[in-house]
Amino acid sequence: MAERKASVERNTLETRIRVDVNLDGTGKSQFDTGVPFLDHMMDQIARHGLIDITVKADGDNEIDDHHTVEDIGITLGQAFSKALGDKKGITRYGHSYVPLDEALSRVVIDFSGRPGLEFNVDFTRAMIGHFDVDLFYEFFQGFVNHANVSLHVDNLRGRNAHHQIETVFKAFGRALRMALELDPRMAGQMPSTKGSL
Repeated sequence: MAERKASVERNTLETRIRVDVNLDGTGKSQFDTGVPFLDHMMDQIARHGLIDITVKADGDNEIDDHHTVEDIGITLGQAFSKALGDKKGITRYGHSYVPLDEALSRVVIDFSGRPGLEFNVDFTRAMIGHFDVDLFYEFFQGFVNHANVSLHVDNLRGRNAHHQIETVFKAFGRALRMALELDPRMAGQMPSTKGSL
């Protein structure tokens, strides 16, 4: 089996980002982004998806975190797309429900080759510490557009905003793990009646 690894760099006037992924990893992660709460959430992707992820980002955080968060999502999506290659033999679809105390979220993903995001999270507050929760939409939109996936994110209930988004990221990691798994019954076939994704 070919290694499903990739390294991607994205440099703009606003951010300089490098992402390394190993889709067949053990959940190891290393983050240096200047956005600690996002680092904590991306760690959920790595650990619950069993994906090794390293992200180094230098952005214009003195303005705000918007460019950094969005561009990390973009670069992460590019790295996933590159590491996945032609998608032959993958399960393709993944889903997960994850609870955390009073909060419950569902994430469903399709590595369809077509970007689409449905993000339904009614946060109970606008800030978690110093982090603007609106930026989570930008992160996922960047990922979706560049990984070329259909992604449905639904927080079904929750009172604590930290719990709400943590259940989303844990469920995202679990859904990724399911979708990226190699299906032995597919035996290198393309999981699509069209013959390509």
